[in-house]
Amino acid sequence: MAPLSGHGARVLSIQSHTVHGYVGNKSAVFPLQLLGFDVDPINSVQFSNHTGYPVWRGQVLDGDQLWALIEGLEANNLLFYTHLLTGYIGSASFLRTVHRVIEKLRSVNPNLVYVCDPVMGDEGRLYVAPELVPLFRDLIVPVATMLTPNQFEAERLTGRSIRTTHDARQACRDLHGAGPSKVVITSMDADEKLLLVGSHKKGESFRQFQISIPKLPMYFTGTGDLMTSLLLGWSHRYPDSLETAAELAVSSLQAVLHKTLSVYKEEGVQVKAKQPELQLVQSQEEIKSPTTRFVAEILA
Repeated sequence: MAPLSGHGARVLSIQSHTVHGYVGNKSAVFPLQLLGFDVDPINSVQFSNHTGYPVWRGQVLDGDQLWALIEGLEANNLLFYTHLLTGYIGSASFLRTVHRVIEKLRSVNPNLVYVCDPVMGDEGRLYVAPELVPLFRDLIVPVATMLTPNQFEAERLTGRSIRTTHDARQACRDLHGAGPSKVVITSMDADEKLLLVGSHKKGESFRQFQISIPKLPMYFTGTGDLMTSLLLGWSHRYPDSLETAAELAVSSLQAVLHKTLSVYKEEGVQVKAKQPELQLVQSQEEIKSPTTRFVAEILA
C-alpha cells in the first residue's frame, strides 16, 4: 500500500500528553504526520508518564485554559482545520469547552470532520469522572462525524449490553441516530479473539462490517489513541469506504505491536516484567505503508 497524502489537511488534536511513553497525542501526532498531515496538538493533561505506572505527576487543563489557546489561534487567523481529533479529556469543564471549540472551528470551516474517541474506560471500569459520561453522550456525540468507542464505552453511551456482533451492530445504529455517520467499535471480546465492528450510515442505509483480530498475550497502552489516528488518516484517503480505512488501520496497528515486541526481544527485555511502550519511531514503515493483512467481513 502506497502511503497516503494528507496534503492540505490540518488536524487539531486535543488529548493527553506524557513526557515519557506513547499515549494520547504522543501516539497520534507522529503517525498522522507520517501520513502527511499537519497536526497541531493541544494537551488536555500533561503527565510525567501514563497512569499504568505506579506513580505519575502532572497537570490537568481546565476549560478556561483550553479556550485561551483557541483565542490565541483565532487572534492570528490560525483556526482553519480540516479535522478535529479528540481523545482523553480530564475534566468536565474541559469537555464542555471542547463543544465550544467544535462550534468555533465549524464557523470557520463548515466541512470540518470531527473524529471523537470518547475515552471513558475499559474492561468494565470507568477511568474518568462519572459526570463526563452524560456530557459525552448528550453534548459531544451528536456533533461527531466519526466515533471510535471500545466495547465498554459503546455500552455506556447507548445503555445497551454488547455481547455479540448483533448487539454491536445495533449499538452502532443507536449511535448513528445520535449523530455520527461513521461508528467504529474498535475492540470487543469474542472468545479467543477481538472484533472490530464498523458501521457507515449513508442516507437511510447502513454498511456494516467486522474485522477479526488475534489477541496478544500482554497489555499495551496507547493502542486506542493510535487506532483512532490511523482511522482518521486512512478515512481521509478513503472517505466512502470505512471498511478499507479500518483494514489499513488494523493492519498497521498490529504491525506496530509486533514490531514493539520484536524490539523488546532484541533488547533482551522481558515484556511480562515491563509494560511495553509502543515503538512508533521504529515502526515508521508499518505506519506509512501497511500491508493489508486483516480483511473486513461485510455484514450489511
